[in-house]
Amino acid sequence: MKRPIYQFYAELDDFKPKIWRRFQVKGDITVARLGYIVQVLFEMKASHLMAIESPIDEIFRKHFTRKFPDKEVSPNHFGDGEKIWRFEIPDDLEPYSDSHRNVSVMDATNTKLSRITSDPCFWFNLNYDFGDDWWVTINLEDVFEDDTIPSDELPQVIEGAGFGIVEDVGGVGGLGDFAKAFKKKKGTAYKEYCEWLGITEFDMDEFDLDDMNFRLKKIPRIYKQCYEDRKYPTQKSIDLIERKYKSNSK
Repeated sequence: MKRPIYQFYAELDDFKPKIWRRFQVKGDITVARLGYIVQVLFEMKASHLMAIESPIDEIFRKHFTRKFPDKEVSPNHFGDGEKIWRFEIPDDLEPYSDSHRNVSVMDATNTKLSRITSDPCFWFNLNYDFGDDWWVTINLEDVFEDDTIPSDELPQVIEGAGFGIVEDVGGVGGLGDFAKAFKKKKGTAYKEYCEWLGITEFDMDEFDLDDMNFRLKKIPRIYKQCYEDRKYPTQKSIDLIERKYKSNSK
């Protein structure tokens, strides 16, 4: 039985130069697993809460205008234009609510990509760490079948640029300050970052395609254990997330 492959383009919101990834996944994965994959791709360590949203009215409007470019659409054709699907991982916290937005909450662990869409007009917005408030826009580019791609090679990233985020740095603004400090390699901020992370070198432009694909085969299952099974990662898993295998290979 053939299974569709979903290709996405993802980009960290509001940061320059762009930090982005183009990657492929199986179409039968859950929205939660998509979130774990994106976390790995952008150096997120599953140490904060995560939610994924889709502005569904906006998506339907984009789909309609692409399919029927000559048809006029009334302002109320797609409801109030603010309907949002929010995919969350069930927990013991109070249910999400927002009096300012029209949000429908869904179980990310029980919703498969293939059940939601196969339309390249669709996109997701991943929100990670509600304090630092990181956002990644995940655009569906293509859905296809390819017998030359073995199932065990997915997920795979095929290209990208930029390192990713730095945990607890203070969001996009803090990441910008962090990047400037390591570019200058001097000053109070640089010294404080070095002491905090225990490093003296950091390359915000670094992106190792082979290493990232290695991580994509191993780390999403660890993040599933963290979020869904509520198991704290073992030291072996932490060492993998922290790339201790690189220091051990020197």
